Amino acid sequence: MNNMNMHERKERHFYGAAVVGERGQIVIPKEAREHFALKPGDKLVVMGRGDQGIVLLKADRLREFAEKILRSV
Repeated sequence: MNNMNMHERKERHFYGAAVVGERGQIVIPKEAREHFALKPGDKLVVMGRGDQGIVLLKADRLREFAEKILRSV
């Protein structure tokens, strides 16, 4: 992994807060949607670890990661 990738992985961003609505929906702050190029209809994977919180990950990025792992096996 080159230095740029290592730096990007450690970089943290705070985009604001999201409120959970009655139907469990949230609005992702505009800056985060722009940074990660999120568009209406994009699928996100919701993951969590214990009671520490949740993580949203673009499904296509997870697929790319899984394919990379499978190719190396």
